[in-house]
Amino acid sequence: MKTAFMFPGQGSQAVGMMSDVLAACPEAEEIFDRASIAIDLDLKEIALSGPEDRINQTAITQPIVLTASLAMWQVWQNRSAFVPDYVCGHSLGEYTALVVSRVMTLEEAVRLVHLRGQLMQDAVPLGQGAMAALLGLEDEQVIAVCEQASQGEVVAAANFNSPGQVVISGSNAALERAINLAKEAGARRAAMLPVSVPCHCELLKPAGQALAEEMAKVDFHDPVIPVVQNVTASVPQNLDELKSNLLEHLYSPVRWSASIQTLAGLGVTRYVECGPGKVLAGLGKRIARDAQHMAMNDIASLEAVLGEIK
Repeated sequence: MKTAFMFPGQGSQAVGMMSDVLAACPEAEEIFDRASIAIDLDLKEIALSGPEDRINQTAITQPIVLTASLAMWQVWQNRSAFVPDYVCGHSLGEYTALVVSRVMTLEEAVRLVHLRGQLMQDAVPLGQGAMAALLGLEDEQVIAVCEQASQGEVVAAANFNSPGQVVISGSNAALERAINLAKEAGARRAAMLPVSVPCHCELLKPAGQALAEEMAKVDFHDPVIPVVQNVTASVPQNLDELKSNLLEHLYSPVRWSASIQTLAGLGVTRYVECGPGKVLAGLGKRIARDAQHMAMNDIASLEAVLGEIK
C-alpha cells in the first residue's frame, strides 16, 4: 500500500488550532519557536489566542499554517518510523511539502511564505480582488464562464479542488459577472468567499519578481520524498523544474483534483492530511473514492493514524 501525506493551505487556520498538540508535545512547540524566531513573530501566541482578524491576515496566516503543519509532522516523526511514498500540499501547503521532503529548511520556507503573503496582499489593493466558489459545474464549464465574464478584466479558475468544486479568482466586477453566468449555466452554488486576496490568478503576477529574488537566496536540495506539485500535477524531473513550478504557483491554478489523480495513478491508495483542519481529506474522498483518507490534526486523530499505519 502506497501512502501520500498532504499538507493544507490557507483557510485551514483557526484560533486555538492544535492546542492539545502544543500542550503535550515539546517538539511541536520547538517548531513554532524556530519559525517565530525566523520572522520575528510569536506564531504560537497568535495561533492559540488570535485575535481572529490577525490570524486571518494573509501574511500571518501563511507562516502559521505552514508551521502548524510542520509541527504535526515533527510529532508524527517522533512517534513513527513510517515515511510516506509521496507528499503534496494544497496551495501554500506545497511549501510545507517541500520542507518535509528536505528541499528547503523550515526557516527558509517560513520566511518565503511570510513574504509571499505580504506580496500577495500588496499586489492587489484591498477591495479590488476576491475569490468565489462554484459548485456543480464541470471544469470546462467554469473555464468557459470565466472567459465569457472577463471582458478585458481578470477572472480565472484558481483551485480545481474536486469534481464539481472549483474556486475562481480575479477582479470584483469580473467575478460578479462570472457568478451570474455560472448560475445561468446550472451551478448549484456560486458565492463570494471571505478572502481579501485573489489567489492563483494573473493579478498576482507582479508579485512574482520580488518572490523570485527571495527564492534565489534559498539553497534548494533534491527531494528525499517525491513531491507532486500543484502547477503541473506531476513530480518534477529536476530542481530547475521544481523551482520554476514553485514560482508559477503564485499566479497559476491549483490542480488539486489532477494531483490526487496523479498519485492514484502512481499506486497511492492511502492519503493522510497532516496539519490543521481536514479539508483535504474531505476533497480526497470525492476524487479517489476507493482510497483510504485520514486527517491528523490533534492528539486523538494522531493516535488513530498511528493505529492504522504501522
